[in-house]
Amino acid sequence: MAKFRIQPHSRLQEWVAEERGFFEDEGLDYEFETQGFAAASRTTSAVTRADSAPMAARGGAFEDMSQGRSCDVSGACHWAVNAASSMGHGKMWGKAYSVCTSAIFVAPESPYRRPEDLAGVEVGVGYHSGSHYSAIQGLEPFLDRSEIAVSFVGLPFDRVRLMRDRGIVAANVFGAQYYLLEQWGFRKLVDTTFMIGFLVSPDSETETQDLERYFRALRRAQREIDLEPERHKKHWLREMPDDLAAQADFRRFGPGERIVFEPYTREMFVRTHAWLDAWQLFDASAAERADYEDAVIA
Repeated sequence: MAKFRIQPHSRLQEWVAEERGFFEDEGLDYEFETQGFAAASRTTSAVTRADSAPMAARGGAFEDMSQGRSCDVSGACHWAVNAASSMGHGKMWGKAYSVCTSAIFVAPESPYRRPEDLAGVEVGVGYHSGSHYSAIQGLEPFLDRSEIAVSFVGLPFDRVRLMRDRGIVAANVFGAQYYLLEQWGFRKLVDTTFMIGFLVSPDSETETQDLERYFRALRRAQREIDLEPERHKKHWLREMPDDLAAQADFRRFGPGERIVFEPYTREMFVRTHAWLDAWQLFDASAAERADYEDAVIA
């Protein structure tokens, strides 16, 4: 029988579960796929306006899932997982989600000091990814719709490099990227904390025993992180590019994503779709959407 393939999400839980033997305790025969979307880099120079993005720049978490991931379980923002599962690219695990610290940062010397200062200012995000959607959601209380602007600048660590090198004036970042910019003295203007969902591959939807083993191990890992976060922060370096890891003091990082073992309900599913539709962030005619029962393992 093939090993259960896990794609970490540049967070601590999977690495803690491995280090402490929690997967083995559950009897899970697993392997990590560490070259996942969240930890990858595509470019450190492309900055593309949202209204003129070429197809090469239009590839984010949603597209990555739509093309088929080679793992059994992976993570991405709940907006993209919600959409991918409703279009038949796997199923959303409906018994847990995580909450991820995220924010829009500017350089220390930036003239922008309030969220309102970002009116018409392009914020670097990843296309069809959590940084894209959470930037819009985070700016909604401060700006009119016409004043919210984003630019597509590759993958998560690309945004960190561009900010470090002053290639862009603002970026929405999460997790390790958040802690790097914070450590380097960048100024947070808007908190954009958002939810992350779990995508189960179409080939693994019936492997509920392995999925339950995986999540039981993550629950134990979450307790360990809550109890002694400083003991586990070294794992931030596991999925960080070497050039950035050399500049990072992981001891100053926070714990990152926190997995919440509560249901992703029908109401949450429907409200998420409604918000995406209101912003026209997906082509509603691209595919017939599945309902909650068919899209979510509840």
